[in-house]
Amino acid sequence: MTTHTAPAERLHHPPELEAEPFGDSALMLRVKNDDADFRRAAGGRLRDVLLDVRPYGVLDIVAGVESLLVEFDCLAVTHEQLAQTIRLAVAGNALEPGAPGSSQSLFVIPMVVSEEFSPDLQGVAEELGMSPEAVLQQFQSSVLTINLLAAAMAPMMGGVRFPGQVSRCAEPRTNVEPGSVMVAGTNAIIQPFPGPSGWKVIGRTPLTICNIREDPATSYKPGDLVRFEVVPEHDWSRLEGQFLRAASSAGASSDGPEGGNRDLP
Repeated sequence: MTTHTAPAERLHHPPELEAEPFGDSALMLRVKNDDADFRRAAGGRLRDVLLDVRPYGVLDIVAGVESLLVEFDCLAVTHEQLAQTIRLAVAGNALEPGAPGSSQSLFVIPMVVSEEFSPDLQGVAEELGMSPEAVLQQFQSSVLTINLLAAAMAPMMGGVRFPGQVSRCAEPRTNVEPGSVMVAGTNAIIQPFPGPSGWKVIGRTPLTICNIREDPATSYKPGDLVRFEVVPEHDWSRLEGQFLRAASSAGASSDGPEGGNRDLP
């Protein structure tokens, strides 16, 4: 007699889902698992499932690093009814990493490194016990996942292959230029508009990543993949101001460094 669980049987035991009321008209969803990478991947898959199913009464879905905030019409559905609907949807859709979901784009984003654009690169290198060149090599070799859209639609990305955590600035800057590529912990973010930040700046992209005149204002979404590519400073004038657009799904052909999607190495 075999002790292996058949694939059909596993479908009846999806990851445990926490659904907590968040005010009168929202649910906070979290996938329970001891593995942080699993929780993040499953959270992204959960978002895909809910966007595909669109349970009755749902108004908006806001992605967090390891959670989803589901806003709904409290006159159309209750917390308990929506939670039950979501659990039924999850029971028929695998949340494990690698499960098929909505289209995923890969962005290869050009980044210029210079004394002006990379004020914290040397400090990050010293903190990690590496050379600046090694820091950039590790950063470029990392395939990052957009976990959420932060303030002003800034893409917050996880998965930087640094050997340790990068601390935040002791004194946050009051104004960081748009396009600044910043790191903290093992995460990265791009500054869409001028504003304050305590993250450490290691480069800047000449591309415009968020433009309110575009529809939509950004071409990326949570779950998309990002890889950075250091380009020569003389490329800045050629690329400056171009809007970052998705060209195709991850793994498809390249449009070059001008914000197009490219094959993973």
